[in-house]
Amino acid sequence: MDSIRPDSDEFRRILLNDIPLLDVRAPVEYNEGSFPAAVNKPLLDDEQRRLIGTEYKQQGQDAAIVLGNKLATRDVHQQRIDSWLPIVDANPAGYLYCFRGGLRSRISQQWLKEAGRNYPFIKGGYKAMRRFLIDEQQRVAEQSPMLRINGLTGTAKTRMIEQLANGVDLEGIANHRGSAFGRRPAGQPEQINFENNLSIDFLKREAAGATSFILEDEGVMVGRCNVPLPLRSTMDIGPVAVVDMGFDERIENLRQDYIYDSISEYEDFYGAELGLAEFGKSLLASLERIVKRLGHERYGKMKVLLEQAVAAGDIGRTDELLTAVMAGLMQEYYDPMYEYQLQKKLDKMVFRGSWQEVKEYAESWQG
Repeated sequence: MDSIRPDSDEFRRILLNDIPLLDVRAPVEYNEGSFPAAVNKPLLDDEQRRLIGTEYKQQGQDAAIVLGNKLATRDVHQQRIDSWLPIVDANPAGYLYCFRGGLRSRISQQWLKEAGRNYPFIKGGYKAMRRFLIDEQQRVAEQSPMLRINGLTGTAKTRMIEQLANGVDLEGIANHRGSAFGRRPAGQPEQINFENNLSIDFLKREAAGATSFILEDEGVMVGRCNVPLPLRSTMDIGPVAVVDMGFDERIENLRQDYIYDSISEYEDFYGAELGLAEFGKSLLASLERIVKRLGHERYGKMKVLLEQAVAAGDIGRTDELLTAVMAGLMQEYYDPMYEYQLQKKLDKMVFRGSWQEVKEYAESWQG
C-alpha cells in the first residue's frame, strides 16, 4: 500500500506547481469551472448527483447517503475505481477534490484505499481553492502597479506582452484576439476558467519575481470573457504607453496574425479541406456582428470582398482580398475608434514611441 500523504489546503503550492488534480465532481460542475491541471472522473454522473441532491434537500443527509449507497452498485463502484487508478498511479503527487471537500471526497478516498491506494484530497474542495484564487486576484489588482500598452490595430501589442517577463496576456488566456474578428476555432474558456487561469498566471509571475505587471489596454470584455472587476478598476486608472507604427507595417502584422496564422489554426482544428471554408464563415459572421457600427453601405462592400476571398480557393487571391478588407476596416472603422478612445486617456499617457521603444520602456518600468 502507498505511503500516506496528508490532505492539503496548500493551494498556492498546488497551483503554482501544476500538481495534478482528480476532480470527482459531476460533469456539469466541472464544465462550469475547474483548474488547468484537473482531470474530471466523477464519482456521481449528472443524473445521480441530481437524484441525491434532491434526496438531501427533502429527506436530509442520512437519506442521501442511503440513496448513494443504493446507486453505487458493484458495477458502478468498479467503473469508478477503474477510471481513477490510471490517473492516481500516473500522478502519485496529486490530489483529488469534490465541491466542498466533504462526503464525495471521503467516499472517493475510501474506495481508492480499498483498492490499495492512499490518495489525499483538497481540504475545502473546489470551493475553497476557487475562493483562494478570487482573493488573490483582488490582492494583486489592489497592490500591484500595472502599465497598459495601447496602440492602433496591428501594432503587435500582444507580441510585446508575450515577450515581457511580467506581461500578462489577457487575449491568450481568453483564447481570443480581442477584436470583432478575434474568434479562434477552439473557442473560449468558460468565464470561471478564464478567471482561474488569469489568477494563476499572476501568481506564477509573482513567484518568478514580478512586482508590477504589463497588460494590453483591453476593454471590459475579451471576446465573451469578462475582465474581473478588481483588475478592470486598476487598469482603468493605470498609466498608458502608446505604440506608434506605420500603416504598412501594421497591415503586415495583421496579415500574419489574421490571415496566415488564423488559416493555419482553422486547418489544424477542422482539417485541411474544411479549414479555409470554416475560416471564411467565421470572418463573415464577425463582419455581420459590426454591421450597425459600419453602416450598411460599408458593410455591403466589405461583405462582397469577403465572399470573393472565401470563394477564391487560392491563398494568394484570398490574401489579396482579405488585405483589402483589413485596410478598409482599419481606415474607416478601427483607427477612428481607437483614436477617439485614446483621446480620453491622454492624461494617463506616460510614454509614446515605436514598438521597440515602448518595449524597452515597459521592461524598465517599475510603477
